[in-house]
Amino acid sequence: MPITFNEKSKIWYLETQNMGYIFGLDNLEKLKNYYWGPKLPRLEDYPTDKDYIVTDRYSWNHEFSTRSENNHVEHCLKVEYFDGVRDVILNYENYINEDNLLIVSLIDAYYGLRVRLFYQLIEEYDIIERWIEVENSSLKPIKIEDIKSASVYLENEKTARLNYLCGMWANEFCLRSEEINEGKKVLESRVGNTGPYLNPYFSIDYEAKEDKGRVYFGLLGWSGNWKIVVQKRIYERIAIVAGINDWDFTYLLEPSQSFITPKLMIGFSNEGFSKASQNLHHYQLDYILPQDKAHKLRKVLYNSWEATTFNVNEENQKQLAQKAAQIGVELFVVDDGWFGKRNSDKAGLGDWYVNPEKFPKGLKPLIDYVKSLGMDFGIWVEPEMVNPDSDLYRNHPDWVINFPNRPRTEQRNQLILNLAREDVKEYIKEFMDKLLTENNIDFIKWDMNRHIFESGWPEVEPNKQREIWVRYVWNLYDIWNYLRKKHPHVTFESCSSGGGRVDLGILRYADQVWTSDNTDPFDRLEIQEGFSYAYAPKIMMAWVTDWGGKDKYPLEYRFHSAMMGSLGIGADLNKFTPDDFAIAKKQVQLYKEIRDIVQEGFQYRLSSVNKERYFAVQYLTKDKNEGVIIYLRNPRKFGLFDRVNIKLKGLEDNYLYGIYEGIKDEEKEIIQLTGKAFKERGFIIEDSYLDFFYNGKSPLFYSRILKVKKID
Repeated sequence: MPITFNEKSKIWYLETQNMGYIFGLDNLEKLKNYYWGPKLPRLEDYPTDKDYIVTDRYSWNHEFSTRSENNHVEHCLKVEYFDGVRDVILNYENYINEDNLLIVSLIDAYYGLRVRLFYQLIEEYDIIERWIEVENSSLKPIKIEDIKSASVYLENEKTARLNYLCGMWANEFCLRSEEINEGKKVLESRVGNTGPYLNPYFSIDYEAKEDKGRVYFGLLGWSGNWKIVVQKRIYERIAIVAGINDWDFTYLLEPSQSFITPKLMIGFSNEGFSKASQNLHHYQLDYILPQDKAHKLRKVLYNSWEATTFNVNEENQKQLAQKAAQIGVELFVVDDGWFGKRNSDKAGLGDWYVNPEKFPKGLKPLIDYVKSLGMDFGIWVEPEMVNPDSDLYRNHPDWVINFPNRPRTEQRNQLILNLAREDVKEYIKEFMDKLLTENNIDFIKWDMNRHIFESGWPEVEPNKQREIWVRYVWNLYDIWNYLRKKHPHVTFESCSSGGGRVDLGILRYADQVWTSDNTDPFDRLEIQEGFSYAYAPKIMMAWVTDWGGKDKYPLEYRFHSAMMGSLGIGADLNKFTPDDFAIAKKQVQLYKEIRDIVQEGFQYRLSSVNKERYFAVQYLTKDKNEGVIIYLRNPRKFGLFDRVNIKLKGLEDNYLYGIYEGIKDEEKEIIQLTGKAFKERGFIIEDSYLDFFYNGKSPLFYSRILKVKKID
């Protein structure tokens, strides 16, 4: 049984394929955490409260940590009752166990506060989804000042290391690792969305490698302000608490109301970081992404932004569509500039009608033309924003987030609509529904291009104004959910000035994400490597553009960098030469031949771009019959006469495999070896600068895509 309760010892045992998670009631009937780690052979093998020698166990190890005088660990729940009492004392009430879901109910009976702890087991991926529901069963309001999704604990060893993803605009998902020392390490966002600076992912390892060692990981599914705290003392176990950020937050829980937190997904790998990432990737495909499209292959798209910027019109978009179809594009996307009086970023946001000067007969002629070329049609929107120079703002200046008697700070010449308001939510639902109903649109790129500054909501009473941070996100999810149900054929992409809104909350509604505005093919290698630790390749949009210099990077290198996820093209096709078109057509064909393996297969990182002379990623089908290797040189670390030995992973030892290069009709075999030979001895890629001097090509940027096939 995945979930077992021992009535005598009052311990719950939660087991997945390879992980055990154990907690129980101590002699004071308080819920304590005992274990999180490798699955053990017998239930009797797991530790209990008698197996810990610690100095302060009764003020630590709380399975659900509250703000109370005898709690020294970071709390999950802090409230203020009607009489000013701020001490939360929860006692065990009961539990429910059904369908791999455990619900443990706790209650502060005097004040009528009930807390339900949820544990949903995802056995095959060694993941537990954690969240809580807080219910006010009293007759008076309860003010929530802090509410997190879960607290977890890990062994306090000197080798414990914290890994997380940090960055900034155009440099998201940079992997960082550091020793866990005494005190608190806080990862958080305060900008109103997930944010580019830190991502709500963490992992903790004990000298683990890519393919071996213990790795514990967690991701929070929340698209607003979030917080993860890692806390260590000399003797106690390492504590991690994660959930909604308590900064500038309160929530007035009225009688009979409930508050449900976002989910925290925690997991474990005893086979290093590679297995941890693979479990996360396939968990996202099977459980997080909207299931109607989760396993459908992402189409090769073209976006017209770089070619036309705001100067879009029916004619120039048709010209680009014709050129995109010529190279095999399957989805044509019109970006910013098609609506309102939108000729720059200074005006028009909020006025979501088709610009009659640019599209005299509406979007239909363009859409029909794109469809006649065999492509789907997509369009860019930014519904959460408004320019002060817009009819919407002139008619509804009260609709933006603001404080009275304070400036309304603009960023990118725009303000933020207050989605916490029901009238704003209904406005966005209405115009988006109208756009999708009146036009045969297959794809929406939903952007959000700034952070929240003055987070006021003057239309509600002061004691409810700080609820804006959660009500905004709830209404955002409600809009996306409504649109997906009303228009199930539409694919949705989440974008926020690049990777500013990438999390498992929005990914319950978005099919894919815009990873970064930085599409420089070499810069993207670090971004994409970091992304892969937490998120599936299929989710990651990667474009071929002219960012970084059209002449600096060979077109093949740009394509190969972008083929590590779902492929898009944003380069100005008007500047393509006949040779460029020929190369692009062949590379698009190649991607279509391998994309099922890249998007649905198992990813292995063969090297790290910051540590190695090259960056190589391998993808392998579940049956291990086919694979793909994407290899790109790192010119910052490469020598003049280099031969690279690539060792593959995941292949079956005793089967014969071949390595091939080229599109289907032009494939040539490179080498044949058994799976074990490819894993143990590897094979050589000749990668010398001199080769390129002799051939007259760029000496810096070299890349290859190789196919792996099992030979009968």
